[in-house]
Amino acid sequence: MNPRISFITQGVDDLEASLAFYQDGLGLETQGIVGTEFEYGAVVFFKLEGGLKLALWPRKSLSKDTCLALEPASATELTRSPGKILLSFICCSNIILPE
Repeated sequence: MNPRISFITQGVDDLEASLAFYQDGLGLETQGIVGTEFEYGAVVFFKLEGGLKLALWPRKSLSKDTCLALEPASATELTRSPGKILLSFICCSNIILPE
C-alpha cells in the first residue's frame, strides 16, 4: 500500500454558509450538499488537484462520528473534542465517492 492523504475534512458550524464561501467566494466546484437523507450524513465535497478532496462536514456530525464531545463538559474539565481539520486516507478500494 502506498498511503497518501485522500481527504482534508473541515468541521464547520454552518454548512450552507461554508458551502457559499468555498463555492461562490473561492470558485471551487461542487455538487453541493449531499447525504442529507442521513441524520449525520450531510457533507460537501470539492475536488482539488491530484485527486485530493476537501470535505465540509458539520462539527455536530464530526463529533458523532468520532465519539468526541463538541465542547468540554464543564469549564474545569478538559475533554477530547474533534478538531476543525481532519486528514484521512482511503485504505480499501471498494469505497464509492461522488465525482
